[in-house]
Amino acid sequence: MKLVFLGPPGAGKGTIASQAKTAYSIPHISTGDLFRDNIRRETELGQKVKAILAAGDLVPDEVTIAMVDNRLKEADAAAGFILDGFPRTIAQADALARMTELDKVVNFVLDKETVVRRLSGRRVCKSTGRTYHILYNPPKVEGIDDETGEPLIQRDDDREESVRNRLEVYEASTAPLIDYYRSRGLLVDVDASGSPEEVFEQLKKAISG
Repeated sequence: MKLVFLGPPGAGKGTIASQAKTAYSIPHISTGDLFRDNIRRETELGQKVKAILAAGDLVPDEVTIAMVDNRLKEADAAAGFILDGFPRTIAQADALARMTELDKVVNFVLDKETVVRRLSGRRVCKSTGRTYHILYNPPKVEGIDDETGEPLIQRDDDREESVRNRLEVYEASTAPLIDYYRSRGLLVDVDASGSPEEVFEQLKKAISG
């Protein structure tokens, strides 16, 4: 099963991908993880990415494409994969089409206000990275980590204005991809507003059809 996951930040793609990779015995390939792995292993591409990021620049398409191409040639991806965070552009989608054929592109649909509510409600314990949510998973004492007693913080990119900005960027960059894959008959929409279990059940139905 060769899948691409699209969806706004906060749609739960990572959570669903971890369930799907177990259910279908295929790797979950996230571009962020790929970058970190190549940097850690000091591959030629990893050294390039490290220098680009250190300069504060965006990683160019050709470097990202080369990294994904290398990863898809590894043995564990032979039976399929879940790509998350790639492609982000039409040029990347064209490159992916030259590498392999896809079974489905899953578009996780979540309305803007739900995304804002999910992300802006996140709170984090700085020392341990433990994550809470003021609505869905609150700490026992408001604003305090259950185990360490430290004050919880809100990350800058989880502030409401940052979330809305990230959504605008996502919509502008991803809308063309949604049209691209829909026109090729590969896109399936999945409502991401339910619990992870409900969303995963929908996913299974969408990709088996």
